[in-house]
Amino acid sequence: MQLEPIDRFRYRIPRDATRGMRTDVIVYSSHALLEQIRKDTSLDQAVNVSMLPGIVGPSLAMPDIHQGYGFPIGGVAATDWQNGVVSPGGVGFDINCGVRLIRTSLGAAEVRAQLKPLIDQVFRDIPCGAGGEGPIQLKPRELDDVLVKGAQWVVERGFGNAADTEFTEERGALADADPRQVSERAKERGSRQLGTLGSGNHFLEIQYVEQIHDAAAARAMGLEAGQVVVLVHCGSRGLGHQVCTDYLAQMGAAMKKYNLTVPDRQLACVPISSGEGQSYLAATRAAANFAWANRQAILHFLRGAFQRIFGPSLRMNVVYDVCHNIAKRERHRWDGEKVDVLVHRKGATRAFPPGHRELPEAYRAIGQPVLIPGSMGTASWVLVGAEGAMRETFGSVCHGAGRLMSRTAAKKGRNAREVEKKLEEQGILVRSETRDGILEEIPEAYKDVDAVIDVVDQAGLARKVARLRPLGVIKG
Repeated sequence: MQLEPIDRFRYRIPRDATRGMRTDVIVYSSHALLEQIRKDTSLDQAVNVSMLPGIVGPSLAMPDIHQGYGFPIGGVAATDWQNGVVSPGGVGFDINCGVRLIRTSLGAAEVRAQLKPLIDQVFRDIPCGAGGEGPIQLKPRELDDVLVKGAQWVVERGFGNAADTEFTEERGALADADPRQVSERAKERGSRQLGTLGSGNHFLEIQYVEQIHDAAAARAMGLEAGQVVVLVHCGSRGLGHQVCTDYLAQMGAAMKKYNLTVPDRQLACVPISSGEGQSYLAATRAAANFAWANRQAILHFLRGAFQRIFGPSLRMNVVYDVCHNIAKRERHRWDGEKVDVLVHRKGATRAFPPGHRELPEAYRAIGQPVLIPGSMGTASWVLVGAEGAMRETFGSVCHGAGRLMSRTAAKKGRNAREVEKKLEEQGILVRSETRDGILEEIPEAYKDVDAVIDVVDQAGLARKVARLRPLGVIKG
């Protein structure tokens, strides 16, 4: 595969029409990270994405890219709203998997002194694991309301406040969600899971602000050195997974009707304007709204757990909530022209720059907060979107460190208790529902998050604001 360096942090796989490529692939990476990226098939997947009908601009690969279903995880592609396709592989099975950062009025020393009882309380109050019944059981009519209203439905029931949704992407609800396009099986799976963390790479981390890199931006977000924050990473649970499963089956059959072919069946797609395409997007919006409601419910019970340990005067406020598995209709400028596109972000985070109309007023001057988890035992980052992202990546950046090892490889020859002990020696307490929940997510299974952040910072896609370090970790 021909990979041309553009500069220190950009590489190009040039369009090859003989292979069916409709556009270039642009890879954001350092030389060192590129050697790791080449070890799986993610770049081949990015090339496959470049073959999608109606793609606008290049197929984009972020520095955390790794092999996924159809699209690489860490991949971005925009397709023309009128003449392009939508592909569930460009969103993934965990629709609106995302992260929510919550700042507290506590310092690191206060929390360290009460860390074990705090972790125990959070573990009791927020269900995690592959199944997991949540504290809010939904009747069918209530679930439909959640799928339309998202986080606002949870707030209206007294589980939060208006500021929580103000600092959530799309204010916690995408318009034009249609519960009728969500199968009964998907609804059945979701009805018992509101307020649950899930399993796999989902987590809740109690962290502290280790370093401030942009004082003005940190001040606007209410962040300061030594402050304790909480990062919640989860999505639409079984409901979103079922939505993806249902529509992949439909689209695989529908492609013949629209005379569409793709190099990988996992890239099953249909025209955006088709009945199947519009139904999928309406269902995806509903699943995304469920995910925002889920993170809002988790916040409510998280506040209760903290207050049981530190008292009712404790303050916990949302810094921001952003999704990183989504397909959204957006207006951008490409090649000097305004374009109406569907932006697929698969393991990629929206990163709008200062002045963008969709940002909360409090962040309009600094740009959108971008939340990038690392792995337990390593750092996480707060960034803000920059103009470079709007020029080059349809307002998108990476979403994490990116896997370096498969889950099977991570578990091989390792002992969960030894991993816990090693983390405890670093001052990090871990609680998990299962042994695999720890072993699959060991720090060594991921790329160096600092190296990933350096790429997007140096490439001008986002700016560093704060580096966070974990104190306690809850895993599924």
